[in-house]
Amino acid sequence: MKALAIGDYFITTKYMLKTFDKIKKSLFEVKAAEYKTKNRTDFRNKIRNVENYGPEAEPTPEDLENLIKDVDILAIHQCPVPKKILDMANNLKIIISARGGIENIDMQTANKKNILVISTPNHNSEATAEYAIGLMLAETRNIAGSYHALKLGEWREHYPNTEYIPELNSMKIGLLGFGNVARLVAQKLHCFRSKILVHDPFVPIEIIKVNNCISVDFDTLFKESDIISVHVRASRQTEKLVGEKEFKMMKKSSYFINTGRASIIDMSSLHKALKEHWISGAAIDVYITEPVPKDEPLLTLDNITFTNHRAGDTLDSYIKAPEIMANELLKLFKGNKPYYIANPLVYKSFNL
Repeated sequence: MKALAIGDYFITTKYMLKTFDKIKKSLFEVKAAEYKTKNRTDFRNKIRNVENYGPEAEPTPEDLENLIKDVDILAIHQCPVPKKILDMANNLKIIISARGGIENIDMQTANKKNILVISTPNHNSEATAEYAIGLMLAETRNIAGSYHALKLGEWREHYPNTEYIPELNSMKIGLLGFGNVARLVAQKLHCFRSKILVHDPFVPIEIIKVNNCISVDFDTLFKESDIISVHVRASRQTEKLVGEKEFKMMKKSSYFINTGRASIIDMSSLHKALKEHWISGAAIDVYITEPVPKDEPLLTLDNITFTNHRAGDTLDSYIKAPEIMANELLKLFKGNKPYYIANPLVYKSFNL
């Protein structure tokens, strides 16, 4: 079998090739390519462009058209895989990606050609879980606000929540969604002795209980939580899942955290909720438009902590991604089901 590993700015070719280290090398003839970008900013811009407009939005590596023709397995991170490339891939059976999203792959063509697509949404789960808790602390304890004031030369004593600054041990933390990241958030929050509420209709109540959390319905999560943290995957069904109705259900002393996807939130409703003090504060890492426009209304508010899409950005998350990919391929070669298959209908009839 022939494999192709495509590295990039974040996961270099050297690390991408490790995807095949755990599998008997005699099985593979492994080739390498690179998805080249000028610098980190250029790379981020290309990622955003592909996420917004699909795999056709950015050019592929110059040599990919020739390299892909006889490849059986393609390992990628952010490299676009448009229809043109897939149509040339006569032998391609598997695409394995070192990221959670599949926006950079033409899934319609992959499905049509019965190409199995495996992604690794758990490669940056630890990083994102840590970051979500970091944002909880930054906003509730005014860490970011205090830093900003001191940078401006102000010794600030009053903040929007000065009269009721909370501690995590006294709070109910509501997790909207209970996938990998949310479960790690819950695990880490137990150290703070927080009470954790969960709403996820796709996860059995037994699993929520085993993780020492309390399963609640959607409305209860918003009404009772002191902090809501969003961990729902973006889809047509979850677009603007949280809007004016939900923010009005929340306590005036509560906080809203989003390290997931901006599309899940009605951002204009979040602005209104903060400006009119329906809730105490928010902390967000993701936005509908990135980079954030200078005239973004949220930027004018005092009761919100902003970061620029940093949650999953750690050295560990990039280094361990190829190892996770290798484990997923090993499962497949041993006849077991990989953790996350993007096109389960293809898997049903899949044969190596």
